[in-house]
Amino acid sequence: MGHVCTRNCRFCNIESGDLAPLDADEPARVAEAAKRLELKHVVITSVTRDDLPDGGAAHFAAVINAVQDAMPDCTIEVLIPDFQGDEDALKTVLEARPNILNHNVETAPHIYPDVRPQADYAQSLELLKRSKRIAPDIPTKSGIMVGLGESDDDVMSVLDDFAAVGCDIVTIGQYMQPSRQHPMVKRYVEPEVFDSYAEEGKKRGIPHMFSAPLVRSSYNAAKFV
Repeated sequence: MGHVCTRNCRFCNIESGDLAPLDADEPARVAEAAKRLELKHVVITSVTRDDLPDGGAAHFAAVINAVQDAMPDCTIEVLIPDFQGDEDALKTVLEARPNILNHNVETAPHIYPDVRPQADYAQSLELLKRSKRIAPDIPTKSGIMVGLGESDDDVMSVLDDFAAVGCDIVTIGQYMQPSRQHPMVKRYVEPEVFDSYAEEGKKRGIPHMFSAPLVRSSYNAAKFV
């Protein structure tokens, strides 16, 4: 959906600027790329497009369908924006039947005003909850970065929230400053603390935890399938 985002999350290195219309050929090109690369698992993501009536949900569905048609045995994970809380947009994506529905909450709720002011923590949790209600057989996934100013207690609270909405897969990784213009790293979390996050998540009933300094949203993504 282009390389320009309608939001300006301070931790992110995506550029802002003039928005382009959606490219109708993009679904076919993504499918062709996946086929030529002989991928077994595809993670599909995008910038946030709040300018579009459905946030780009129909475009996501078109890409999913194109990959499914080109590679029936390939599994598909989508990492979607929040669609501004639009349940119909979420349904559009889920009706295309991805194998995993991913939406990252990114950080603890009290940090949102500083680094993610155009997003809403409760809205992101509600998306994960709705996904389980609409398509209970499609695993949900989410993740956070640490090092933006949260405490370990904040991480535990987020894990409680993930467990409460039935999130199946959680990733936790270290925030790294993309440039000097981005927020500084507030702390570097020790590897053994990441291990404890994984243990605490599993204690709360989260089936799959990936927690380590270099873990990112798509880290070992195919293993979950």
